Amino acid sequence: MPVLTTDAESETGIPKSLSNEPPSETMEEIEHTCPQPRLTLTAPAPFADESSCQCQAPHEKLTIAQARLGTPVDRPVRVYADGIFDLFHSGHARALMQAKTLFPNSYLLVGVCSDDLTHKFKGFTVMNEAERYEALRHCRYVDEVIRDAPWTLTPEFLEKHKIDFVAHDDIPYSSAGSDDVYKHIKEAGMFVPTQRTEGISTSDIITRIVRDYDVYARRNLQRGYTAKELNVSFINEKKYRFQNQVDKMKEKVKNVEEKSKEFVNRVEEKSHDLIQKWEEKSREFIGNFLELFGPDGAWKQMFQERSSRMLQALSPKQSPPKTWTLHGGFP
Repeated sequence: MPVLTTDAESETGIPKSLSNEPPSETMEEIEHTCPQPRLTLTAPAPFADESSCQCQAPHEKLTIAQARLGTPVDRPVRVYADGIFDLFHSGHARALMQAKTLFPNSYLLVGVCSDDLTHKFKGFTVMNEAERYEALRHCRYVDEVIRDAPWTLTPEFLEKHKIDFVAHDDIPYSSAGSDDVYKHIKEAGMFVPTQRTEGISTSDIITRIVRDYDVYARRNLQRGYTAKELNVSFINEKKYRFQNQVDKMKEKVKNVEEKSKEFVNRVEEKSHDLIQKWEEKSREFIGNFLELFGPDGAWKQMFQERSSRMLQALSPKQSPPKTWTLHGGFP
């Protein structure tokens, strides 16, 4: 198995080449005891200082091709990703998912920079370092969290945590007087690029909050926060509370209008039903009336029958015709 040689290092101290020659001193083969990737998600990821890699076996340098083939078989590939992770969002999670799935058997270490470093090189954060550490521990792709991660990766840091590869998006990250803080990692063949998620970033989220500041200030006043907690002046507090009252009145009017519309719709439906029933009853009544009193109705036939019987009753009976008997030929 190839091992690192101390004479094959770059100017930055990061090993660049592999040697297939064993060390000059005789060394017994030591089994790898590197931590394995998390198999269950019933607990948050540990911090590095609570479960650091104490493996004493030689940590040979891997190429990306070897790592993608699942080499070595006796330990996971240790991938490192770092960042600020303020207001942890889906873009962060997707980047970590990509880092975790770069190789068949990966152990993902995530470094989170402290407040001091971040405020010095990047700017003020919304979440403090403890909150940012905890957010990363509860991401399913993370196997281990490194607190107070360095702004620029040093050979000592990479060796201490036995890091094989560093994952980050490929856009040059200029900071701390460098055009690209990952330049030396790329030159050493340890950099693996991930893709940024368009449309979501911490800066975008903060921009939305700043743009709609009045809306969120009013929202939090309604939820019980004080003007002092929101750093809102006395005048603005009164303005926001007045606007909240106006909005409540608008909502009430809107509710009344909706209920009125609903009532009118119900009345219209009932009116339609009543009219339809009235029309049906009317047609039935008219039909019955015509059947009784129409030109060929039952009333006319009854009247004619009664009239006929009355006429017959009033008319005198005709006497039977006289018959003449002839006697002797004379009447």
